[in-house]
Order: sequence, then structure tokens, then C-alpha cells
Amino acid sequence: MTLTELAPTSVFETVESEVRSYCRAWPVVFERASGSRLYDEQGRPYLDFFAGAGSLNYGHNNPVLKRALLDYLADDGVTHGLDMSTTAKRDFLEAFRSAVLEPRALPYKVMFPGPTGTNAVEAALKLARKVTGRETVVSFTNAFHGMSLGSLAVTGNSAKRAGAGVTLPNATRMPFDHYFDGQVPDFLWFERLLEDPGSGLDHPAAVIVETVQGEGGINVARAEWLRALADLCRRHDMLLIVDDVQMGCGRTGDFFSFEEAGITPDIVTLSKSISGYGLPMALCLFRPELDLWEPGEHNGTFRGNNPAFVTATAALDAYWRDDALRERTLGRAGRVERALLDLRGDDGRSGLAVRGRGLVWGLEFADGERAEAVCRRAFETGLLLETSGPHGEVVKLLPPLTATDDELDEGLGILARSVRHTA
Repeated sequence: MTLTELAPTSVFETVESEVRSYCRAWPVVFERASGSRLYDEQGRPYLDFFAGAGSLNYGHNNPVLKRALLDYLADDGVTHGLDMSTTAKRDFLEAFRSAVLEPRALPYKVMFPGPTGTNAVEAALKLARKVTGRETVVSFTNAFHGMSLGSLAVTGNSAKRAGAGVTLPNATRMPFDHYFDGQVPDFLWFERLLEDPGSGLDHPAAVIVETVQGEGGINVARAEWLRALADLCRRHDMLLIVDDVQMGCGRTGDFFSFEEAGITPDIVTLSKSISGYGLPMALCLFRPELDLWEPGEHNGTFRGNNPAFVTATAALDAYWRDDALRERTLGRAGRVERALLDLRGDDGRSGLAVRGRGLVWGLEFADGERAEAVCRRAFETGLLLETSGPHGEVVKLLPPLTATDDELDEGLGILARSVRHTA
């Protein structure tokens, strides 16, 4: 018997950094994946309601996207292209314009920053400061925008912020929707600070917001709250940045999560599922008049990930030329909500809360200990889930948008049994 067979995870524990996290909750070695399932090296299947933290909206190894990628690689297509013009990039830009921007009358220019969500956020913050000549950016309680320093500065989670090791300046926090449970009128505090020259709040360059806070605990902003925020930004000359890294690409039903509110942000960030296949890719979108970049002023060696352009184009052509995926996602939202509400009613403990939109849902427990126990039990019985929220008290559901009805019901059933098991 080989060392790997005796201790299949030993190399990760001895060689890889202690910073690893997801593998601690799921202590197996995964070997392959297809659709809504991952398989460990023993062949055991796990239904995936994590979907690469929202990077796999179309499932693992989606056959349509895989075929496009394999054909491209077989033809010796350009893999690494910096920001050079390539056929793959041209195909993506044309598809993104015709399938996403034009049908929504969105005038955005498209920027390719580095290939991760935090790269897109850094570009957005940098552009907002360049355009306005101001430094302060307002973000919200329980926000999460990434792990690099600029993104961490506008992130709320204290544990993640502490990892920076330095002061995180030029950011001001405001209460997210429902933060005061309706006891304080929306934006009363924010607008008072903006109008009071003695408040100490420097005139912000921008406001950055998630319409649904994923890492923050599936906190859903109401459409009217988002509209009021957009109006506040307009009246006080602040750019509005919507971070759609996790909630974009159909997660809430529409391609962009802000469409339901009927607003047009000044800047939008996309990553995670924009490539469709889990390949690194990110976009920063902005109104044309904001495109004040000098050539090469914001750079990145891997912003030209051409295989990601190929799968992204295939995903747009397969899923965003009509409303079928949108309607299917919105229809399934009710199915998930009903199941979670039934589970809340059956639970033996008080305080269980349900919230979500589209196919992102959260089940909030009284404490993080029970939420973690539910996720652990779910894993033991074949379902991948993670926790979120400031205390890890929310079990987060992110099933692939392409999951079948049977898979959705299977996962919800495992979750229900896991909740009852920990009661």
C-alpha cells in the first residue's frame, strides 16, 4: 500500500499552508466532477450546493462549455494574451454586447482587470477615485468585497480585515438594509452626515454595495432600498458601484442582480461565473464618460485569459440569448423558499430565519455552532454546504442554476434531515 493510500491528505497537511479552509470542512480528496456533483477518489458522490462559491452557476464540466474549450485548445488557440486583441476576446466582447448589454440598454465599457473578483473591485475603487479626485469610499455593514488591501478596506468582517496586518484607510461604513430592523429610516444617518459640515465625513468618491450580501449572511437589500441608494448617490455626486461578483450571471434570476430594482450603477464588478466554467476571469464595467484610464495605467499579466473568454462566450450563447434560464431560476426560488419555510416551522428550536433571492438562500440559526453542525452532518450524508454571516450562523445554499428538480429536492431533503439531526 502506498503512502497516498495510507494517508490520502497528508501532503496537504505537511506541505500546504495553514491558510487552507474549505478542505478542513470537507476532509476528502476530490477526483472528478460533473453537473451538480463532485466525486471523491473513492467514487463517493457529493451533491454540490456550494458551486465553487458561486463560480459554477452552470455546473461542473458543463458539456456545452467543455466542448467549446476543448475545440479551442485542440486548434492551438491563444491561451495567454495579456490585453492583446485575439479572436477569443473579440468573440466574447461581441457576445457580451449583444446578449447582455444591448438588451438591457446598458452603455458600459468593458475592462479586463486581473482575473479575480478582488481585482475587479480594486479596479472599480481606483477608477472612482481617479474620476472624482476624492478618496473616501462608503461601504456597508457585513459587506464582503475581497481579500486584497483595497477590497478589505471596504469589507466589514473583522476577522478577514485583521489578516491585512495594516491600517485599512479611506473607507466609511454605513448600515445595510434591515440593519436596524426598521427602527431607523433608510439613509437618515448617511444623508445627515453628508449634509453636515461638522460630521467629519469627507465627501465620498463612491458607494460600493452588494444587492445580496453572500459572505455577510445572505442579507437581501430591498429593491426600494437600492433605488433610494441610487438616488442618494445621484443627489450627492457619488458614484454607485454594484459588486456583482457572486450575485451576477443569473444567481438572482436576472443576469445582473440590480435589474430587479431598475437602477443603472455607474460601475459594476463581475467575476466568479462570468467564465461559466470556473476559469479565472473578471470584468469591471463602467459608463463611457468614466473611462479616463491612460493606456497601461491599470495592468495585470493574466487579464487576457483566452480559454475563459471561450467558455464565457459559450455560456452567453447557451443561456442568455433568451429568458429560459431566468424564468427557471425565478420559478425554483419559490420551491426553495417553501421548503426552507416548512423546515423552519418543523424545527424544534426558535429563531430560525429564512432569506434569499433566486437561487441563493440562507438559513439562519441562533449561533454558528449549530450552523456548522448542520453543514458537517450534510457533508457526512453527501451534500456540500458552507456557513456565512458574522458569526458563521447562516447555512448558505448556492446550488448550480442547472441543477435538476430532482437534485434540488434531494439537496433540500438532506438539509432538512441534517437540521433535524442537530435539533
